[in-house]
Amino acid sequence: MARRNRLKPAAADDSKSGRKCSQADRASYFARREAAKILRCVLQGDAQRKAVASIKSLVYSPSVRNKKATFALVCQTLRYLPIIKDVLSTSDVLNSKWKEELMYMIAYDILFGQDVKLQGDAEKFLLLRKNALQTALARLLVREKVKSVDGLLLKYSQAPDVSSPRYVRVNSLKLDIESAIQELGKVDMVTKDDMVSDLLVLPSGTDLHDHPLVVNGSVFLQGKASCMVAAALSPEPGWVVLDACSAPGNKTVHLAALMRGKGKVIACELNEERVKRLEDTVRRSGASNIKVIHGDFLGINTEDPMYSKVRAILLDPSCSGSGTANKRLDYLLPSHTTGRAADGNDNERLEKLAAFQRKALEHALSFPSVERVVYSTCSIHQIENEDVVESVLPLATSLNFQLEAPFPQWERRGHPVFEGAENLLRTDLAEDMEGFFIALFVRKTTADYIDKPICDYGETSRDYGCTNSSLREVKINNKERNIKPSLSSSRNKLLGKRPVLFPFLQMHRMLQFCSLPRGRTHKKHFGT
Repeated sequence: MARRNRLKPAAADDSKSGRKCSQADRASYFARREAAKILRCVLQGDAQRKAVASIKSLVYSPSVRNKKATFALVCQTLRYLPIIKDVLSTSDVLNSKWKEELMYMIAYDILFGQDVKLQGDAEKFLLLRKNALQTALARLLVREKVKSVDGLLLKYSQAPDVSSPRYVRVNSLKLDIESAIQELGKVDMVTKDDMVSDLLVLPSGTDLHDHPLVVNGSVFLQGKASCMVAAALSPEPGWVVLDACSAPGNKTVHLAALMRGKGKVIACELNEERVKRLEDTVRRSGASNIKVIHGDFLGINTEDPMYSKVRAILLDPSCSGSGTANKRLDYLLPSHTTGRAADGNDNERLEKLAAFQRKALEHALSFPSVERVVYSTCSIHQIENEDVVESVLPLATSLNFQLEAPFPQWERRGHPVFEGAENLLRTDLAEDMEGFFIALFVRKTTADYIDKPICDYGETSRDYGCTNSSLREVKINNKERNIKPSLSSSRNKLLGKRPVLFPFLQMHRMLQFCSLPRGRTHKKHFGT
């Protein structure tokens, strides 16, 4: 009885007509309210120029029940929003009793939506004023000198061509590639991506949101550029890996899959609501080696024993999201419709984001045992990408890091604003349908310096007395390698300036290696 009483004001029945509402009426009622909450979140973030989750991410969260109807209603209301606002303002029918976003949804249904029975107090309030809304719309058409609503939409619309393939990442913790191809092939044509090994490609527009493999976490709907981030870090099974800003978790569970479920992935997320989304993603993936931490990455003490063995860090911090604006449907937002997206306030926001990103990257590089750090954004702005990387290069070099090129076969690289920018990776918003940026920092270890000069006479630790002009074959770990000794003044200068980078024990082992007779293996001397 209590449940019936609670539902009565919502949409359970129409007390005046005595008619019970249909299941479709109830679904529409709840979809409007769920859509209104999402619209409120999106509009508030847009008004404050503050990054929030995309419309798709918000709609396809576990808490939303009728996902398809809610997504359609949010998108359509945003598309008509300038018209709806004008009509509601002109007709003067807004009531403070209900939130504006809900009134936008109802006005859309009354003026442009399908012929559905509108149930609920807010719906009845606007239905009684339907004539006033239609009169205001007619006046708007006359004022804008257009003959139809489609003409109004053309004046307001800035929608780009966002047709791109449907990318699906196979979760190798649950399913193998061939089985995924077989199952998804029942829906449409499937091909393997030529860059990311666990990524499949389906035709544009393929809807898989309700597919059983998506629901149970066997595959993830994830863009190609997003998948390239974890693959660029390339963590090995058994490592301890830190995902610094991990929600919603697609890259986090990708790391776990690349590590074959071995080792540990520490997933750090500051926002409490996003932690819930992260935990849901982890549960769906079936990964058992992920530890979720609700906290601030910048607040982590690098000397804490919990993080002393972290060998790889994925840093994908908050950014402008400009590289995913099309997929995020940002062109539907008021700031894009009015041209406010590139004003002075936006420049100030970018500077604040870049300051945070720089601080986070410096912190990631400072972990004592970290060997690989990937810094990535979904931004097209140089201030968030190349400028951030260039600003930390002095620190990175002092800590023995250098930039390496992820996916060398990828053509689009960083903007040539500093030496070494060709090692950076970019995806193009026009060509690739999303604009991502990836920088890979790799710490050079003692073994990496075996081929480098260790004195001013041209010898290297693998040279065994060879001169600069000679070429010798040296047997290392039963593998034949061609080593050409060279004298690089910059490398000598680097080593001469920072001898403290070599711990005493490592230097001792190197000297032992250099004194070995030719043809001897160095296994026991390096503990391998």
